[in-house]
Amino acid sequence: MKLLLKITFFFGLMLAFSVQTNAQIKTPAASPSAKVEQVVGLTTVSLEYSRPSVKDREIFGGLVPYGKAWRTGANSATKISFSEDVKLNGAAVKAGSYAVITKPMESEWTFMLYPYASGSWGSYLSSDVEPVTFSAKTSETPFKMESFLIDIGNLSSAGADIWFMWDRTGAMVRLEVPTDESVEKSIAATMAGPSAGDYSAAASYYFNEGKDLNKALKWITKSIEMDDREKFWILRTKSLIQAKLGDSKGAVMTAKRSLELAKEAKNDDYVRMNEASIKEWSGM
Repeated sequence: MKLLLKITFFFGLMLAFSVQTNAQIKTPAASPSAKVEQVVGLTTVSLEYSRPSVKDREIFGGLVPYGKAWRTGANSATKISFSEDVKLNGAAVKAGSYAVITKPMESEWTFMLYPYASGSWGSYLSSDVEPVTFSAKTSETPFKMESFLIDIGNLSSAGADIWFMWDRTGAMVRLEVPTDESVEKSIAATMAGPSAGDYSAAASYYFNEGKDLNKALKWITKSIEMDDREKFWILRTKSLIQAKLGDSKGAVMTAKRSLELAKEAKNDDYVRMNEASIKEWSGM
């Protein structure tokens, strides 16, 4: 009887432990995560960070010591991403994602942007990678920001202001985006008309879909004329169009040139295809 009671007690404990360990109780995060995405001009800027709260603590100069590296939030390092090359307070930043590490001081913060990688935020400081570095002046905000906030405002086609605010301190970084340069390039490309690649793509589509082959031949010829150098795969497409139109002589000539370039490029697939086509079309 005692043995039975011991066994029953043991399995009762195991069941209680199992229920406890498998519990799915959800509680709010002390520093909830936040995501911000904003299009500035033609550039997409995104931010991923955590938002710690003041909770009656001394923040800068206390919880966040002056002159010490800070992850610029809580948990993992703050992540900022740019779809195009930009400038932050005059410092050039390439398109991509970065970990934002800062060193707050009383009157300014030093920003250090490291190429983003998963792992401990402290690993950035011990890496050999040279960060993009710049400074931003701080100011006292007219209101208390209980939870750390990063905000993108004062938008224009040329840039925006990125504010880092917590407690009564704010640091503002000026973002400059290459909108004018991008638009000018787009205008120039559009006004110049279709590119060699556009003509080639249109010709390939017409050939593959069995549409107007005379138009396809005109476009593929235009593509070859516009390009700085002949490409064996473009010539291959032209030869196929010529053969389909019944111009076997022209198709063989074009295929021979494609074959020559394919051999130079050591592309065995195009060498075999051209050799087979030349043999077939020469007997037509």
